[in-house]
Parts: sequence; structure tokens; C-alpha cells
Amino acid sequence: MKKIIVIVTFLIGSSLLAQNVKYDQVDVYKKTETRDLNISFVFPDNWKERTRWPMIVFYHGGGWAGGDIKQFSSQAAYFAGKGMVCALVEYRVAKVDHTDPFTALMDAKSAMRYLKKNSDRYRIDPNRIVAVGGSAGGHLAAAVDLVEGYNDPNDDLDINTKVSGLVLFNPVIDNGPNGYGYERVGEAYKQFSPFHQDKSKMADVLIMVGTNDKHIPVQTMKDFCKDAKDAGSNCEVIFYKDATHGFFNKGKGDGHYYIETRDEMEKFLRARNFICEE
Repeated sequence: MKKIIVIVTFLIGSSLLAQNVKYDQVDVYKKTETRDLNISFVFPDNWKERTRWPMIVFYHGGGWAGGDIKQFSSQAAYFAGKGMVCALVEYRVAKVDHTDPFTALMDAKSAMRYLKKNSDRYRIDPNRIVAVGGSAGGHLAAAVDLVEGYNDPNDDLDINTKVSGLVLFNPVIDNGPNGYGYERVGEAYKQFSPFHQDKSKMADVLIMVGTNDKHIPVQTMKDFCKDAKDAGSNCEVIFYKDATHGFFNKGKGDGHYYIETRDEMEKFLRARNFICEE
């Protein structure tokens, strides 16, 4: 039986979920001035019986200001059951650490380097890592693959942060003047924004977004995928009619979008032989 426990509390008149989660393992990947940053793991039941598992790395949303790894705890439990080691990453955020979006990206990259460096310890294949994120976490997932800068100088910079696949839920892809976060990023968007980077070596990507998302324009997603395809990369975007920002989260509405997006993610992973059920 999977070692992740989810206790759900229903609030009257609300679709919010409160989740208390017990993970299989929690390790510090980075010490900072404000706090230690953890990666929480969910392993397949037979994790110790083999090595070189494929991995999913989850980055939560929250506008680089807040958020919690519990956002993706249900997806992590599900895909661990499908034969993937799942890692949920903490990173510094404005409301807790008084930091900026650039610091969040540095932490996201540090986490990826830590996992690759410790691939033997976690029994993972460093060449079969999928980065997943929602909203600002979608930015981080895409940026670890696409953005060259914003590296913590204390990291082992000989280890790259490229991944083998991307799954992005209403991602903050465009940080330019007409995109999200420009007031905090400024002209650094040219180096920070995934939309504005070279996509010729981008990992295969699946994007899922609602057509009524006030933060993520439909046209931005279309343009991103067109640019990726023109550069020779594989990009698929699925639009969910009238869905709003965060539609994919478990506990949002009646939950059907959570199931639909999870299943689309599974199709994407199976088509690329990441699912490793044995």
C-alpha cells in the first residue's frame, strides 16, 4: 500500500482541501539564510528492488510568493504507483523568505542539480527526469530546462539542469511587458522568461490551460508551442473550455479537471516510456 496519507477536510460552502501528508522521505537539498529547503519523496512500493527509476520533479505554484508542495501530493502518490520516483521541491518565496522570483529559480535549479548528483542514492535515472509545475511552478519547471542563467554559485555548475520532459499546468511562460510578473522581473525577462529563450533543444512538453484563465492568455500558449515547433521541438497544448486559473488542482470544483489533466499527463508519460509499472 502506498505510504502517502492524505486526510481531507471539506469546508462548508468551499471546494478547498486541507491535506496532511506523510512522505516516504524528506531530505534537505540546500541551506539558506532563512531556512533549510527540503525535497519530499514518494517512492514506488518496490523502490528498493531496482535502480534507475524515472523521476518526476514537482514545483508548486504561488506566484513566487507563496504556495505549498501539497499542491501536487495527490499526483505524486498516483505516479509513484505507476513506477516513477516523485520529488516535491520547496523553494524560497516572498511571503516567507522576502525573496524575488530570481531566487526561486536559483533554488529550483539547485534542487535539480542535487537530484542528479544524488541519483544513485535515490535510485533514479538522471537522464529520465520530467519536470512538472503549475502557474509560477510551471515557470520554474520550464526554466530549469530553458533558462541558462540564475544559477546558485554554490552549486556544482558542471551538472546541467536539462530534463527529458515537461508537463506544465497553466504555466507562467511569458514574463515580458505583456506577460505575468513583469513588474517584478523588469527587463531581466529577456533572460528569465521561458517564452523568450531558444527552444531548439527544449524537452518534449505538454501544456494544459483553461480558456478563461485571467493570468495566462490562450494566445500566449499557442505562440509558445508554435515557436517550439518551429525550432524543432515537440509541444502539445490542451485547452479546457471556460476553465480558470488553477483548474487542475484537486479539490477545485467537482474535481473532474484534476482527473482529466492527470490522465492526460499519464498519456504523455506513457507515450515516452516514462511509466515503469512492474
